[in-house]
Amino acid sequence: MTPIEGAEIGSVVVVGTGLIGTSVALALRERGVRVFLSDRDPAAVRLARGLGAGEEWTADRTVDLAVIAVPPQFVAQQLLELQKRETARVYTDVASVKVLPLTQAAQLGCDLSAFVAGHPLAGRERSGPAAARSDLFLGRPWAYCPTEVVSERALRTVVELIGMCGGNPVRVSAQEHDRAVAIVSHAPHVTAAAVAARLAEASETALGLSGQGVRDVTRIAASDPALWMGILSGNAIPVAEVIEAVVADLSAVARSLRSLAGDQSAMTDVTDLLSRGVRGTARIPGKHGGPARTYAVVQVLIGDRPGELARLVQAAGQTGVNIEDIRLEHASGLPLGAAELYVQPEAAAVLAEGLRERGWQVPT
Repeated sequence: MTPIEGAEIGSVVVVGTGLIGTSVALALRERGVRVFLSDRDPAAVRLARGLGAGEEWTADRTVDLAVIAVPPQFVAQQLLELQKRETARVYTDVASVKVLPLTQAAQLGCDLSAFVAGHPLAGRERSGPAAARSDLFLGRPWAYCPTEVVSERALRTVVELIGMCGGNPVRVSAQEHDRAVAIVSHAPHVTAAAVAARLAEASETALGLSGQGVRDVTRIAASDPALWMGILSGNAIPVAEVIEAVVADLSAVARSLRSLAGDQSAMTDVTDLLSRGVRGTARIPGKHGGPARTYAVVQVLIGDRPGELARLVQAAGQTGVNIEDIRLEHASGLPLGAAELYVQPEAAAVLAEGLRERGWQVPT
């Protein structure tokens, strides 16, 4: 693709070809940017190159922008090394912690006028370049945390990067960013891991009864522990504060449940937590931002065969109804499951009838 006319970014080096770094590279390649790749693991670079993410970088090559996609504790040192080589005009990172790398970069004497700390809030439970996608950031918030000394050129370039990747730029201070992600990302990961850890010693009977609820709660717990140790250690105090609040809530609920047999009024703490949970869930923004929408769910029985989900999506498209989300519920031990199609409430009846007309089993 031809580079965008008037763009600040014509060439980029991505240092770190994991999930996020390779996804950035793939997104930029689709916008006509020349991308160079670097990683301490040559195999990761080869795989990213094989996916079409860019070319291998040599240290003597200069670019418009350097994207540092390494764990938080290594960002500052990498920035210093790149700036000593005068690798780029502008530098940014994609680590999920911001105070730590900025503090370390200042201590090392990095040029912070050319650096804008960044964090795309997008990811998957899988890691590595093989999990990368060019559309990973579409519509997702991308925090950027400029310091007081940052240049207008650096700021403009990083905002352009976010736009090229399809992200939604959110300007925020590093301190506020770290407090925010402790609530919406880091502490939830730890709590999901705590729930998933109970499954490690669960009976086969319990595992056989598991449904979509436990999968939803524990999905992110499958992520790489080593990666998350770097994240959590870099944002330790804000995460600890959130976890302590969660522990306090759970401890109160546990006490209430233990005393339930003799005192029905003890359920107050349980009811309070469940109610606050409903209110909190309702505050999560919808997919286009703003208040979350309440969707209707149309459940469709679907066979466990290649191409079956694609056929269902095609059939749904023929009804003229927009599918907002899809979830799959597998039937244990059976060659079928249920696809849950989330749609606007007023479109549910149209979709259900249209699918029945096309031979799909839609329970009433």
